[in-house]
Amino acid sequence: MSIEIRKAAIKDLPVLLEFEQGIIEFERPFDPTLKDEKISYYDIKAMLFSEEVEVLVVVDGDEVVASGYARVEQGKPYLKHVIYGYLGFMFVKESHRGKGINKLIIDGLQKWCVSKNINEIRLDVYAENPAAIKAYEKAGFSSFLVNMRKGI
Repeated sequence: MSIEIRKAAIKDLPVLLEFEQGIIEFERPFDPTLKDEKISYYDIKAMLFSEEVEVLVVVDGDEVVASGYARVEQGKPYLKHVIYGYLGFMFVKESHRGKGINKLIIDGLQKWCVSKNINEIRLDVYAENPAAIKAYEKAGFSSFLVNMRKGI
């Protein structure tokens, strides 16, 4: 295994679009509010060219096997931090899960956030996804706020 992390490039767009659909299909059972038809969470092409977003991929040889992004977000006026990094688009191909690849992505995104003078990073995870929660806790995250919903 020849694992390398790098900034995503426009040539990666087709596989990144596949990853996005993989994330959506994985998350559908957790979120009854998602539309049934094909949807998209991100404008990945725009993200690749944005100064406010860093999209990273992990490659094994020539194969892109994982992705993630950090996005600069404005903090609320009552918070100590003016900006923070929001992490998302975390995806690791099934064949490469359990090998510490998601941590590589998180570490790379954290490094980018530090380079932007960001000292707070956040992400969202479904409460009913204990494997992801455990992985993020292992990477140093802790539960902070519970977002609740009720369909009426």
